[in-house]
Amino acid sequence: MMDGGMMGGMSVMMGVWAILVLVTLLAILTAAVLATIWLARKLREGDRGRPAAPSDSAHDELRRRYASGDIDDSEYEHRLATLRRN
Repeated sequence: MMDGGMMGGMSVMMGVWAILVLVTLLAILTAAVLATIWLARKLREGDRGRPAAPSDSAHDELRRRYASGDIDDSEYEHRLATLRRN
């Protein structure tokens, strides 16, 4: 009789441990999937929002025209934003 009661308690404890292991593995898997999604989005963003390289000839010409007074502030900003989009 005692053996039967003892075995019942052990199987309950094994069931609890199995559930804890399963929950832990699911948490790790979820964290890995979320990290992968985050990293993929960051890599896909790439250079967005960064200014173009200073040696770009279109930017050089735009700076030259702005410095010489051929275009005003708003025109410079508008054209610069257009160049950054392309």
